[in-house]
Amino acid sequence: MCGISGIYHYALATDVDRDLLERMNLSLAHRGPDGDGTFYSQSIGLAHRRLSIIDLKDGGQPIYNEDKSIVIVFNGEIYNYKELRQSLIDNGHTFSTQSDTEVIVHLYEEMGVDCLQELNGMFAFALWDIKKKSLFLARDRLGEKPLFFTHNNGRFLFASELKAILVDRSIERHIDINALDDYLAYGYVPAPKTILQGIHKLPQGHYMLVENQKIDTFRYWDLEFGKQNYELSEADCIEQLNILLEDAIKLQLRSDVPVGAFLSGGIDSSLIVSLASKQSSRPMSTFCVGYPEKDYSELKYARLIADKYQTDHHEIILDSLELSDALNIVSHFDEPFGDASAIPTYYVSQKAGQHVKVCMSGDAGDELFCGYSRYNSEPLEKIIDRLPAKVRQVAFDKLANTLPDHFSGKGRLRRMAVSSHLRWQRKVGPFDPLERFSLFREEYQQFINQDAWLFEPYFQRKDLDQNTVWMFTDQATYLPNDILTKVDRCSMWHGLEIRVPFLDYRIVEFANGMPFQFKKHGNSQKHIIKQLLSREMPEEFLMRPKKGFGLPLKYWLKDRYSQYVSELLLASDSRCTEFINRNAIESLLKNNKHGGRDLSRRIWTLLCLEQWCRSYQV
Repeated sequence: MCGISGIYHYALATDVDRDLLERMNLSLAHRGPDGDGTFYSQSIGLAHRRLSIIDLKDGGQPIYNEDKSIVIVFNGEIYNYKELRQSLIDNGHTFSTQSDTEVIVHLYEEMGVDCLQELNGMFAFALWDIKKKSLFLARDRLGEKPLFFTHNNGRFLFASELKAILVDRSIERHIDINALDDYLAYGYVPAPKTILQGIHKLPQGHYMLVENQKIDTFRYWDLEFGKQNYELSEADCIEQLNILLEDAIKLQLRSDVPVGAFLSGGIDSSLIVSLASKQSSRPMSTFCVGYPEKDYSELKYARLIADKYQTDHHEIILDSLELSDALNIVSHFDEPFGDASAIPTYYVSQKAGQHVKVCMSGDAGDELFCGYSRYNSEPLEKIIDRLPAKVRQVAFDKLANTLPDHFSGKGRLRRMAVSSHLRWQRKVGPFDPLERFSLFREEYQQFINQDAWLFEPYFQRKDLDQNTVWMFTDQATYLPNDILTKVDRCSMWHGLEIRVPFLDYRIVEFANGMPFQFKKHGNSQKHIIKQLLSREMPEEFLMRPKKGFGLPLKYWLKDRYSQYVSELLLASDSRCTEFINRNAIESLLKNNKHGGRDLSRRIWTLLCLEQWCRSYQV
């Protein structure tokens, strides 16, 4: 797990700026505090910051093939590297290290870009083929590891984080208004966009080739739905999932340093700790974060699991957290990022990073096995969708418009008035199109995205049932752009690697081919996960209501910090009001304080935007 960056003059006959690359590399020191390395060859430079996990002595990067005609910088882990390594040795390859990174170099010699099909892991890498004069960049299937890039005037820059690219002061910082609209719609900026014009993210499951003065992007893997295996019984699925999870955990326990685990007390992390503890050669260290507010804390359930599996358990209780501290954390993301669960993720990562370099987590269980409460409204929505669009608009939208903004049911009525993919955006995002239109200053209102393009392609799959469409959408959009972004930034800030067993691509493919009734059985969500964990835990542990992992914003923003919020967002030097209507902010704050609707997520989204604008001076 590391940080990578590079410069390639793919259409320029000049040497790269070594000082610039060194400064880019230094900006990623938090991702790799254990060492650094660079490669230069006239028009290209590659840089690497190392977090030592595998082959602590000889695994430094860049890494080369036998004749040094291929060089790589790599961020991530290849979990099946031992099996691949032995196969490559059998084919005559000579290794100079014990690292997983070197496997990619030799596999590329054998297979070219098709080597990606053999890799089981999380990764972003850049590989320079000297003979072909070709730069090959790739990102893992599900998007666990990030990769940013920009190019202009024959020059190509890439890095693990946006901040490294912005080290180059010649790159202009102009906000992409469409990306800002996306942020207000979803709470994040979805790939391939970034918040800044001209800088992009490589999407998950894609690779790039920069060669022959061209830049081309290709997809090598995608999510598949619609091929359910109805021959498997529930018992078969439970057993097969258990086998896959045990094998994924076995592979992900490979490390030359101790491996711990995040243990929230929820179903998913509890299952991971249960299975990993049985395979670990030493007691695992586990880490949990909670709040004084009981609605937001599962500490007692985490303690129950920790006691059962005799882990070295550590708790962090956020009882003195200040809103200003929380906002400072968000600014590390380089883009506006509105998921408040980034704050507890930061603190649990900070605590874990003081004890271990690697932790497993239970992320992706909700997206794979129907864990979110928003998956529960299908019967009602099917009835609503039978109504003609005009009838829905008259029955719900016009009624909503007659209600004051602070009325608690107004948002739900608005959602009922629109088609399914637009309704989904309104469920999962902070602001709906009408709200965003009134939020933007007049000169920017033309950029408002009324069509929620991010979700529309998935909702066009008429061969899939509604529940599957929802999970497809979350896996393709929310998971890589929000959940995995949050986990990567917060953990790597503290030199901590997070491994996610549920995202072993074999488990993803198996889960997406599983009959839906094994995921949601009546009112029981994540049914198969609960059945698997029921071998270890009593029913009362499994059937309790799901708790979130966010901040107690509704308590904070209505009372405790309401004055601070007003002063920050409505200050004379407010940055976000360059784009956002000041009157709309005032109305939002007033309705949240005195009305029945909980508007705290909308306010938090604006707070994070303001903090980002101040941090990046845009």
